[in-house]
Amino acid sequence: MTPDALLPHQAALQIDAAATGWILTSTALVLLMTLPGLALFYCGMVRRKNVIGAIAHSTGAFMVVTVLWFVVGYSLSFGTGPGAANAVVGGLDAAFLNGVRIDTAHSLAPALPEYLWIAYQLTFAIITPALIAGAFAERMKFSASLLFFALWHLIVYAPIAHQVWGGGWMGSQGVLDFAGGAVVHVNAGVAGLVCALVLGPRHGFGRDNLAPHNLAYTAIGAGLLLVGWMGFNAGSAWAADGIAAVAALNTILAAAAAALGWLAIEWIDHRRPTLLGMLSGLVGGLVGVTPAAGLVNPQGAMIIGLVSGIACYFGAVRLKQWLKYDDSLDAFGVHGVGGIVGALLTGLLADAAINGVAEGASLAKQALGLVAVAAWSAAGTGLILLICRFTTGLRVDKEQEIEGLDSALHGESIH
Repeated sequence: MTPDALLPHQAALQIDAAATGWILTSTALVLLMTLPGLALFYCGMVRRKNVIGAIAHSTGAFMVVTVLWFVVGYSLSFGTGPGAANAVVGGLDAAFLNGVRIDTAHSLAPALPEYLWIAYQLTFAIITPALIAGAFAERMKFSASLLFFALWHLIVYAPIAHQVWGGGWMGSQGVLDFAGGAVVHVNAGVAGLVCALVLGPRHGFGRDNLAPHNLAYTAIGAGLLLVGWMGFNAGSAWAADGIAAVAALNTILAAAAAALGWLAIEWIDHRRPTLLGMLSGLVGGLVGVTPAAGLVNPQGAMIIGLVSGIACYFGAVRLKQWLKYDDSLDAFGVHGVGGIVGALLTGLLADAAINGVAEGASLAKQALGLVAVAAWSAAGTGLILLICRFTTGLRVDKEQEIEGLDSALHGESIH
């Protein structure tokens, strides 16, 4: 292919076989995080009458986002937009994967086939809206969730991904997000908080027993998330190299430190250790280390993990009690809070001896990125919920909610 035949975001492929093999594996690992990882993690935390509904949300996010990514999501996220608009969102040159060929690469990763780059980045786009579903579990219409996922991908996720990773203004300002602390977790967490506030609490919130029905499912899901996160974080090195290796180790260390941090505070606070607490802390540590995984040394990863575990406990337990909102499965308490903590600590702990990109890290730059992501996510999510309210409607009616979404919406049930 001649250079003038390339799209603005493309480069001629200079394939690295080792890197390609690792990112093929990482793509499978990150896909595993949504189906079945997140689906099991969430379905164990809802009541028995809403298990299928929780799994349907993860499946719905996979279906809708995958098709939209092919149509226009990839181009908006990683394409090159016209003029000044490119600082905010990509263009339409690669819509329907126009111009993508077997011998092209994205200029960000010239050693990887562009088709693989598209598949890998798609897995991030899939799990992000699926995380939000934890905030509106057990009360949102399935039709509304599908419309929400579609609009949120186009209005919120794609522009934020472009602004941070795809050549937009946040990346050019030096905001560091190695694997998605802001793009994925803060973005989803803030959106989840807006959803919880707009939809209101579940029927019986604060009065009835809304405890998880099967923590074994949640434990299996958490284990799959932990394994899949190796592709999420270590895969974000885009190569099979030393940065991928330290990212893999940092991921494991932070998860363990956060689980211990959550457990210690919970044990002091409630006088007993819970499995749900350990699992929630583990996920909080994974979230916290995500923006930093390939930018900090193992000592930094341990600090991030410990602080994230403690902070997520207060976000998921105390903050909800103080403000009395119903974030059903702690999308904001774990993903929002953990992502904020991790992104800020990245500015303090990034180590240029691990990754030269860390040379320009600063707390101020990270804070700027967090404010921008949170503002875009909150505004976009509010707009989308308004659209859903006046089209599909948002909530099931009281009788359907009491009956359970599995039977009322899907005509299926877990016996």
